[in-house]
Amino acid sequence: MILILLVVGISLATPNFLKPVNLGNILAQSAVIAIVAIGQHLVILTRGIDLSVGANLALATVIGGLVYRLADSGPLVMIAMLTAGGLVGAVNGIVYVFGRLPHPFIITLATLSIARGLALEFAIGHTTMRGMPSEIAFIGGGATFGIPNSFFVVFGVAALVLLMARAMVWGRWIYAVGGKPEAAVQMGIPVKWVLVSVYVISGLCAGVGAIVLAGRTEAASPLYGNLLELDTIAAVIIGGASFLGGRGHIGHALVGAVMIGVIRNALNLLNVDVFFQMIAIGAIIVLAVEADVLRNHLEARVRVMQSGRAS
Repeated sequence: MILILLVVGISLATPNFLKPVNLGNILAQSAVIAIVAIGQHLVILTRGIDLSVGANLALATVIGGLVYRLADSGPLVMIAMLTAGGLVGAVNGIVYVFGRLPHPFIITLATLSIARGLALEFAIGHTTMRGMPSEIAFIGGGATFGIPNSFFVVFGVAALVLLMARAMVWGRWIYAVGGKPEAAVQMGIPVKWVLVSVYVISGLCAGVGAIVLAGRTEAASPLYGNLLELDTIAAVIIGGASFLGGRGHIGHALVGAVMIGVIRNALNLLNVDVFFQMIAIGAIIVLAVEADVLRNHLEARVRVMQSGRAS
C-alpha cells in the first residue's frame, strides 16, 4: 500500500516517472538491491546482519574481471563471481559461529574492510576494468519483451529461496533459530550450521548481484557496491522484517527494494542532490526500525489484553 501511494504521489509530481523507459530503468536499477536483499533477509531472520555485502559484490566483480582477461567465457566468469561471493559469506558464517563472536556485526564489518581492500589490490590499476563476456552483458543489460533480463534473475533467485524456505525443513529452522534460539537448540535443530548457511547464501546473492551489475555496466570495479549494505538493510526492514528475528517474508523484502529504487529514481527526476538521497535513505531506515519497535510493542499489549480476557 505504501509503495502504491508512493508511486501515485511521485507520478503526480513528475509526469516522466510512469514512462515505460523510466519504469524499465527502475526495475534494472533495483535488481541488484533486490537480489542482495534476499540474502540479507535470511541473515536478519536469524537476528544477524551482513555489512560486507557491498564490498563482497565489488570483490566478486573484480575476480570476474580478472578471469575474463584469462578466458572470454561467460559461464567461467559467473562461476568465479559466485565462488568469490560464497567464500566471503562462508568466512562470515564460520568465524561468527565457531569463533564464538558475540554478534555478526564484528566479522561482517571486518570482511567489509578486507574485501574492499582486496578488490582495490586485485583490480588492474586499482580502478574500473572494462569488458565482460556477452552472456553476462545480456543478463545484466539486455531486455526481453521490453522487460530487463535482470528482473527475471530477481524472480528466479526469489523463487528458489522462497521454495527452500517454504518447502524444506531448513526454512522452518531459520524462523525457529531467529524466533527462539534457545528453544531451537533444545529441539535439536543444528543452529550453528543453519547460521553458517544463511551467511553463505547471503554471499552467493552478492555474487549474483555482481553478475547483474557487471553485466549492466560491462565492467568490474572495486568501487561497486558502495553503501549497498545500507540499501539492502533498508529494503528488508521496510519490508517488515524484524531485527529481533523470526519475522519476515521475501516478497515484502522485494517490495522494500523496489521502494528504495523508486525513491532514488524520483529524487533523480526531481534533480535532488545525491547527498540528500543518502540522508533520505538513512532517515527511512530509522523510521522503519521505529515502526518495527512500535509494532512489537502494540502486539505485546494486544497479547496481554487477550490473555486477560481469556482468564
